[in-house]
Amino acid sequence: MLRARLHRSTPFRLALAFGLLFILGFLISGLITYQYLKRELMGSLDTSVTEMYAVTTSNYAPNDMEDLVAAIEAYGKHPTSDERVFSLVDPSGRRIAGNATVPLLPDGLASITAQEIGLPINTTFRVFSGSIGENHLTVGRSLSETDDFEDIALFSFAWVAVLTIAFAAVGGVLLAHRAQRRLDGVVETMVDISNGRMQARIPLSGRRDDIDLLSIQINDALERLSRLVESMRQVSADIAHDLKTPLNRLKMTIQDAMSRNEQGEPIEDLLADALGESDQINATFEALLRISQIEAGGRKARFRPVDLLDLMTEIVEVYADVAEDNGQSLTFAAPPAGTWLVSGDRELLTQLFVNLIENAINHCQPDTRINLSLTAAESILIATVRDTGPGIPEAERAKVFRRLYRLDKSRSTPGSGLGLSLVRAIADLHGADITLADNERGLMVSLSLARAKPVAQ
Repeated sequence: MLRARLHRSTPFRLALAFGLLFILGFLISGLITYQYLKRELMGSLDTSVTEMYAVTTSNYAPNDMEDLVAAIEAYGKHPTSDERVFSLVDPSGRRIAGNATVPLLPDGLASITAQEIGLPINTTFRVFSGSIGENHLTVGRSLSETDDFEDIALFSFAWVAVLTIAFAAVGGVLLAHRAQRRLDGVVETMVDISNGRMQARIPLSGRRDDIDLLSIQINDALERLSRLVESMRQVSADIAHDLKTPLNRLKMTIQDAMSRNEQGEPIEDLLADALGESDQINATFEALLRISQIEAGGRKARFRPVDLLDLMTEIVEVYADVAEDNGQSLTFAAPPAGTWLVSGDRELLTQLFVNLIENAINHCQPDTRINLSLTAAESILIATVRDTGPGIPEAERAKVFRRLYRLDKSRSTPGSGLGLSLVRAIADLHGADITLADNERGLMVSLSLARAKPVAQ
């Protein structure tokens, strides 16, 4: 099998899509964070500049400029004066004090470059201007510290973005490769199944994730398919084996009838035998067809709430006389009246219990006691059919549900070997568990069905 190329695989494309979405989300959130940080830094700088202006103007008294000029000159000679601007100019724009000559600006906050105020550095200042008497005072701080902090933040963000993209790409490829490897296991298993290797199953990782749950469902379906294929193969072999004898008998009967007819002898008894053989063969095929129809699940559309107590009571009333005529006894240990509902097809459930009772009547000796019971356990109902007959050997119990399978001791009795196959098909259709066990002396067949909720009137 040719493996799908990784870059064309669905897991890789999903990993790539989620990686791109993650990176896009990271970039957008990073950009928003950067803009917010920049705004906060500018707000902090504006607050600092405004406070500087307030502190500087606190040295001014009306008609007394000496203290203010002295303070501005002192501030201008501070070691960090290249990062700060102090400018006091008269109405004509001539500098009175400070370390720069700032042109007349509107009152309030503004931004101005170092070249505009005659400073030999390449930076921008955030300044606050206001009138001091007839003069104009401007103080400010450089944006260099803010720019440096923004550069550091932007550089760090860029490195984080690069590492995030790298981790997302590598992680996406690894995750896609692992998921693709598991999907390849699914594909390989299906190819094996299509090539006839019905025992192939999808390997499980044991993590119980979504792929494991899907694989479990597929494996269950493959198991059912394998059983069905094996059942069909077994049915074909059983049909060829079991119908060969009645067909040969039918052929010999017809040949005897033709020979008698040529000799002028009566042939009515031979024709009756031939008709009986053909009816038996036709009944076998009808039973096989009925089992196939039940296994197809089409009858589920007819499911309704069925009172199991009422159904079993009716069946026992009908077959009690049949068992008595055969020298046997049929009884029903009926539970107390109440709600004994299951969801199912009443006709098929009737067929199931009829087959079990007829099986006990036909294959058990006289004086056999056949007893039916019905009990409840939590959310299930358990119907049991017991007899005191010869029972079924434990090694044969799994085989008796196969189509056309008959025990050696039962081959002398009438039947086609399809009764219990029909019982299993009906039980499977209703999601019921059916088990065979010893009844001390005889056989016990137990059927467990899910209890149905009462239907509102």
